[in-house]
Amino acid sequence: MIERATERRLAGDWRGACAAAGVAVGFELKDVAAQHGAGVADALADDLLNLAPDLLRWHTSGNAYQYALAAYGDLRLFTERGSVLKFGHAPPDLLLAPGYMWDVRRSGEILARNGGVGRAPFFEADGTPRKPPEGPGDDPVGRAERVTALQDRGLVDEAFAEAGIELRLHKEDTKALVDRRWRLALLPLALYRIESELRRLGGVRFLVKHSIWPFCPPPNRFGYYTERLLLEIADGGVRATYVRQQRDVGDEPVVELPEAFWHRSPDLDLVRAGRLAPEELHPLVREAFFPELRMSGPGGPGDSPPRRVARVRCRGEWHEVSFQRGTLRTPRHTDEEWQREMALRALGGKATGCFAVRRTWDGAGFLPRALREQRRELFRRAECGDAEGVLRCLDAGYDPFTRDGNGRSLLHFVYRLGTELFPRLLDEGLDLEARDVREGTPLLAAVEGRAPAALVRALVDAGARTDAQSTKMWAGKTAAEIAARHKRDDLDFLS
Repeated sequence: MIERATERRLAGDWRGACAAAGVAVGFELKDVAAQHGAGVADALADDLLNLAPDLLRWHTSGNAYQYALAAYGDLRLFTERGSVLKFGHAPPDLLLAPGYMWDVRRSGEILARNGGVGRAPFFEADGTPRKPPEGPGDDPVGRAERVTALQDRGLVDEAFAEAGIELRLHKEDTKALVDRRWRLALLPLALYRIESELRRLGGVRFLVKHSIWPFCPPPNRFGYYTERLLLEIADGGVRATYVRQQRDVGDEPVVELPEAFWHRSPDLDLVRAGRLAPEELHPLVREAFFPELRMSGPGGPGDSPPRRVARVRCRGEWHEVSFQRGTLRTPRHTDEEWQREMALRALGGKATGCFAVRRTWDGAGFLPRALREQRRELFRRAECGDAEGVLRCLDAGYDPFTRDGNGRSLLHFVYRLGTELFPRLLDEGLDLEARDVREGTPLLAAVEGRAPAALVRALVDAGARTDAQSTKMWAGKTAAEIAARHKRDDLDFLS
């Protein structure tokens, strides 16, 4: 996708680049010129020629925040969930995203925003790992390394102090303090740039909200521990207050701070942890972080073919299970053995080995690691909108009826996958009224996910019920009521 989008961008085809990257465009330049004048249209066109939609997707995939990319007076070029590009009057509290997230002219700015000068923290300029400094120093890179190293060790108070931020935890008892420090240690806060970021934004009070599930057990089946950290410019510096409840924020105006303004670079964290090689980063990100890294090819993230066979421990042996025509097969067992196993289970027996795998493939229960990874791969591609990757998995025999750990089918992700894959999923026989663990249907997920109107209409035309409700989320609202909450006038047909 990166290669195709880059090819179209270099050819001056910004719409083709957006299409290759799976970014929908919700406006026409000729309409902008007619409504707002040639000057605005020309400035917008210049920015669009330098837009790298693949870079935008790289930084925002799976990110629920909206971002304004550029301002033209009181007009904005802005995104919805990183996959829809719009122009017009954006929400008034929409913050202007850093240019490195989308503009090829400014992609190198990501280095300085993550504490780097000439090299990235913890690395040489060619990507070679480097030990952090042990003593004090005034250079920005060393400061970023010291603050991050303290966070890695769980020394929250020391990390905030090193960054010059006053931390208030509202002392109650020893257990509560330990618990709060532990939770804050899990937040990947870029403490070394918080103050400069807040002053650049020109505000006074900001709120950081971040779920730390799955790093600790949720309080109930559907709940999440969500951190709330109130950041304020006060007394000449920055004060950070741990806030457990939303009501503790107070009545004064506060702006929720999107991840781009407070999160450490996930790319650097993954490379530092050995989960990614520098060569696997987006080329523009790699060039910014590791300018002296020499590449023999274009590099970028790899894309391995779908794996068709996995091994399962069964009756003291390793048995192979595979996907054939969308069904999980256990070739080492006959139909008679399977029938005996079903009878045994009906009498209260416990399924094991290959038989347990066949019964738990629908998303509930334990699966061997290899099969968990296969199912995870399928749904990771769906979450990232990789329609081609999902199609390759299905063509390789992956079961289209499988569910993820939250009971969601592939149709629950169709708002990310687009209209091209939708007919294939219908032909496979997926249920339009399938419910996940929160009782959400694919239509409810699509409207909440701000799917394009054409896709929502395709779901309705295919037979999705518009009166479906979920009592466990969206306060029991129908798809039309969710659309009204999002001010989606283009979904009036849901009513």
